[in-house]
Amino acid sequence: EFLEDHQVKVHVEIEPGPFDDAKQRAARRIAKKTKIPGFRPGKAPYPVVLRYIGEPAILEEAMEILIDDLYPKVIEEANITPYGPGILENVNVDPPTLEFRIPLSPTVELGDYRSIRVPYDFPGISDEEFKTTIDELRERQVIIEPVDRPAQEGDQVYIRLSAVRLNPKETQESELIKERDAQIIIKPEKSDETEYPFTGFSRYLIGLSAGDEKSFSYTYPEDHNYKDLIGVQAEFHIKVNEVKSRTLPELNDEFAQSFGEFSTYSELETAVKQSLEEQAKKDFNLEYDDKVLSEIVSISNIKYPPQMLEKEIDHAIRNLEERISQYRMDMDLYLKSRNLDISGLREELRPGTEARIKKSLVLMEIKEKEKIEVDQEELRTETSRTLAAIDQYMPKDKARKVTSDRESLSNLVNNIMFDMLTEKTAEKIRAIASGQEDLQAIEEPDQAGGETPIQENTPAPETAIEKPKRKQTKKKVEEE
Repeated sequence: EFLEDHQVKVHVEIEPGPFDDAKQRAARRIAKKTKIPGFRPGKAPYPVVLRYIGEPAILEEAMEILIDDLYPKVIEEANITPYGPGILENVNVDPPTLEFRIPLSPTVELGDYRSIRVPYDFPGISDEEFKTTIDELRERQVIIEPVDRPAQEGDQVYIRLSAVRLNPKETQESELIKERDAQIIIKPEKSDETEYPFTGFSRYLIGLSAGDEKSFSYTYPEDHNYKDLIGVQAEFHIKVNEVKSRTLPELNDEFAQSFGEFSTYSELETAVKQSLEEQAKKDFNLEYDDKVLSEIVSISNIKYPPQMLEKEIDHAIRNLEERISQYRMDMDLYLKSRNLDISGLREELRPGTEARIKKSLVLMEIKEKEKIEVDQEELRTETSRTLAAIDQYMPKDKARKVTSDRESLSNLVNNIMFDMLTEKTAEKIRAIASGQEDLQAIEEPDQAGGETPIQENTPAPETAIEKPKRKQTKKKVEEE
C-alpha cells in the first residue's frame, strides 16, 4: 500500500509452518537464557518452557525471529527499494500477520534540464576590490609612532568616549554610550567606510591634541543601518588620551619582497589579482549553480521519505552545535538566546534543509544521466594532496589515525571521490545552462579519450535487509 509521503505499508501473512517453527526456536533460545529446574540450559522441551515462561514471552521472541528471517524476503517480494529500516506497526498472532511501514529510496524524474539557459555574466574583480586587498597588506606593515602634535588625517587617536540622548523617550535611557576607551583612525573626508559610532565620526578628532576635550551633537540619519538609532539626537563627549602617526609602506619592489615570494611589485600585483579572480569566480559559480539547480528542481518531480528530511535536520543541528561550540556556547544557551526550543529550531531549519535535499538529489540524478565519472589518476592526485594537508595541519595522533586505519582511509577516499563527482557534475550543468557546451561542440571536434575512468563506489543505502524497528508503544514511537 503506497502512502503519500513516499512510504509503503506492507501487510505480511505468515503460514502456520514457519510460525510454529519460529515458536520452537524461540522456546529453545529462551531456555538457553533461563534456568529451568531439572533441565540443562537449552534442553527443556517446548511444553515445559511454555508452562514455565508463558506463551506471551514465546510469541514475542518468535516474532523477533520471524522479522529477522522474513524481512529480507518481504522487501524482495514487495519489489521495493527502501531508504532505511522499516517500522513494525502491527502484530497479530491469530492468524499470524505483520504490518510494516517502510520508507522508500528517493526518486527523481528530471525535467528538461538541458533546455534551461541562464546567462553567465561573471563580472571579474573591480579596481576597488584590488585596492582594498593591497591596503590590507600594507596595514600588516604599518608603523605606528607617538607624535606631539594635533591629530590629522590618517592618524590613530586614542580617546575616552561617551554619549547621551538629547531627547530620550519615556521608555529610553538617556545614556547612549557608556564611557569607554576607543581607538579611532581618522578617515579621508569623502570616505564612505563605516565607522563607530557613526560614519564621519573620526573627522571630529582633527586638530585635537593629547589632553584636549570636545563635545558636539549629532543626529542619526534616516538611512542608518540600525533602525533603533534613526532620528536619534545625541551629544558626544571626547577626551583625547594620545595621538599616533601611521606610516604605511610604499608600493614598490621592497614591499613585495617583504612577503618572501616575489621579486617585484608587479609580481605581487599579478598574484593578488589572480587570487582575487579565482575566489570571485568560485563565489560566483556557487551562486550561479544554485540558481540553475533551483530552476531544474522546479521542473522535476522529486520524492523522498520524511525520515530522510529528519535525518538531514539532525545533521544540520549537529553542524550548528559544532559551530557554536567554537564560541564556547552550548545548544541550551543558544536556544535560550533566541527564545527557541529544539522543535522550533527544527521547524526553522526545515525549509532550507528541504531545498538542499532536492538540489542534492537532482545533482546526483544528473550525474547518472550524464555518466559523470572520476578519472583514477585525478583521484590519486587529489587523495595525495589531501593526505599531505592532513599530515601538515592536523595533530599527529589524529593524522596517524586517518592514514593508518583502513576504514578511515576508505571513508576519506570516498568523500574525496564524492566531492569530485559533485564538482564535475556542477561544471557540466554550468556548461549546459550557460551555453558553453554548445560552443565547445562547435569549436572542438569529438576526440576519443584514453583515460580510464572509475565508477563511484557508492556505499549501500541504509536499507535493504536491515532489521525494522518495532513500534511497541505510542510513547516509544514519539521518543524515537
